Amino acid sequence: MTTRLIGALAGTCALVALLIASLAPGAFAQGSLPKLSLKLSSSSISAEGSMQSGAVNVVVTNKTKGEASTILFRLNPGVSEEEVMKFLHSKAAQDANAAGAYGAIVLSVESAPGKTVEAQASLAPGEYLALGAPGHGPPKLADRFSVAAAASPMALPKPAATVSAIEFGFRGPTTLKVGQLVRFKNAGYLVHMDIAFPVKSKAAAQDAAKGLRSGNEKGLNKLIAGPPISFTGPVSHGAVQQEKITAKPGWYVQVCFMETQDGVPHTRLGMERVIQIVK
Repeated sequence: MTTRLIGALAGTCALVALLIASLAPGAFAQGSLPKLSLKLSSSSISAEGSMQSGAVNVVVTNKTKGEASTILFRLNPGVSEEEVMKFLHSKAAQDANAAGAYGAIVLSVESAPGKTVEAQASLAPGEYLALGAPGHGPPKLADRFSVAAAASPMALPKPAATVSAIEFGFRGPTTLKVGQLVRFKNAGYLVHMDIAFPVKSKAAAQDAAKGLRSGNEKGLNKLIAGPPISFTGPVSHGAVQQEKITAKPGWYVQVCFMETQDGVPHTRLGMERVIQIVK
């Protein structure tokens, strides 16, 4: 799920508290794809628009008074909405990978109050839940809908670059351009997330990455130069999320703050690297 849900679906290192407090919306995507609208308020979430398989442009509108998480969750056959919500509020959800018994996290975004966020995704036929988490904690809101098999499913537009998360690292270019359409993919078997926080210089980025790898987080706060960006919240194996890069040019540290079953942050296993965003 998104970073706001990590406390419920996986543990984190201490730095996450700062990142959650200032998380900025991720990149925005635009195009001629069919549109799936997810509208989130403090009391409800609704899914409207294209509900056929294939590529869609997912438009998330946050009508709450605070930051919120929105997730698309594809249900395994025979799984009910009630089962998923019960799981999300149980101790078992501390391991995000346990969600695989109920379905797959196919898209995960964070949005600021009153803002709209867009991302491209490809939906397989099946039953889905649109999940909303206004404020902190696991999702409290759900809307179930069906995605029918399209006769000719649309394909996602070809991206200018692809960045993949694996066990345990990131693969793909370390330089991304503003305005570039980038595909972010979980090519691993575990649940991974993909966020990046800006730092003051290349040297600061290298120091931050080294500290995260070693578990020595002292002084990391002083290296951060602004709110982080979310490429994807935690998503399941095979999930693909495309978006245009809109972040400010500069140096960033790309990270996955999920944890292994024995509590080791993925950043300590290699899921941290220095990247640069350029004009």
